[in-house]
Amino acid sequence: MAAHPAGSLLIRNVRPYGEGEPVNVLVEDGVIASLDAPADQTADEVLEGDGGVLLPGLVDMHVHLREPGREDTETIETGSRAAARGGFTAVFTMANTKPVTDQPTIAESVWAKGQALGLCDVHPVGSITQGLKGEKITEYGMMARSDAKVRMFSDDGVCVDNPLIMRRALEYARGLDVLLAQHAEDPRLVEDGTANEGEVSGRLGLVGRPRTAEESVVIRDALLARDYGNRLHVCHASTRGTVELLRWAKDHDIAVTAEVTPHHLMLTDELITGYDGRYRVNPPLREKDDTEALREALLDGTVDCVATDHAPHGSEEKCCDFEHALPGMLGLETSLAVVAKLFVATGRADWRFVARVMSERPAEIVRLPGHGRPVAVGEPANLTVVDPHRPWTVHGGDLASKSENTPYEGLEFDARVTATVLRGKVTHSLAAEADA
Repeated sequence: MAAHPAGSLLIRNVRPYGEGEPVNVLVEDGVIASLDAPADQTADEVLEGDGGVLLPGLVDMHVHLREPGREDTETIETGSRAAARGGFTAVFTMANTKPVTDQPTIAESVWAKGQALGLCDVHPVGSITQGLKGEKITEYGMMARSDAKVRMFSDDGVCVDNPLIMRRALEYARGLDVLLAQHAEDPRLVEDGTANEGEVSGRLGLVGRPRTAEESVVIRDALLARDYGNRLHVCHASTRGTVELLRWAKDHDIAVTAEVTPHHLMLTDELITGYDGRYRVNPPLREKDDTEALREALLDGTVDCVATDHAPHGSEEKCCDFEHALPGMLGLETSLAVVAKLFVATGRADWRFVARVMSERPAEIVRLPGHGRPVAVGEPANLTVVDPHRPWTVHGGDLASKSENTPYEGLEFDARVTATVLRGKVTHSLAAEADA
């Protein structure tokens, strides 16, 4: 048995991408050193994979960790822990904090706290406009050159509805090669809407949020990106019409990418018939036809990746009248289970597809080095181990988040993340948690 320096990890009995016979993966100094190590290879730490699927560590382009300002609902620590338990090695936390992340010092504070914890790389997202007010664009250059190296800007939670401001933002961002991510909902069309505008909202007496509010902004911004350059990313695509517009934009070589959330892939507006605030989200849950269009778009690459839009809220903000419930759902610990249920368990896709839409493609879009890399010798050991046959039932109270507002309460899933590794360090082990 060969000895090797400190900082080594042996991941025993795993199947890269769920293919072939189980192997033993040796990690040395944060890098994959071997994919065929002997089972009795010595290492500083041994992680039992139990025949599970080995994937590149997941990357989430869209989370809300609430710090600074709403630490009562989530913190960088609790959000990072939830991310690690969900298989994520990198997340991008949105700018709608208090204060808004529109200054380098705020971004650097978020980045430093994430690095000090070492559970997950927490990348701050800067705001497109100062204070999310949609009036003056943020100083992207200072934030991009800060220690946080901000790579993406978004006013998520609020649409940049002024086309001239969005044009100026795209022009400025082009020179810095940073990504702009748009929350595509025209506020003049959604007004006080709380649910998808359709048969269900009409029957329940709820004010609707029409598909047009999303689709009109998507096509406007795609045309702006075509004419004024820079990369544009569409947050939480939710309608069949948006899919068609994205397909048109890509056919015309416009630099537009898009994400879809697990809840928009799986859940429909039929769930709101009980007026349960857990199902309030913006954009709203749509109809079955929309969910099927989004699934097909993810399969064919029209929609590029999955992002959770993890949005913690306190119980008092969700356990109230539907109209008054704050929009948002937890997603970090359940996202892989949802994707596996919809695509792998049904035979529509394999684990390489999961790796592409939950790790490789998001890392490519934000140009994030070291993440979303192949499971191969010489690559950084940012890894996720999944047991595809480990049934578990979701309970908000069992999750790592400070909040409990999961839309999957009481649902059973088959696939579960059993371990997560960040640069060779085990950040989550289900077996270790069970023994604790």
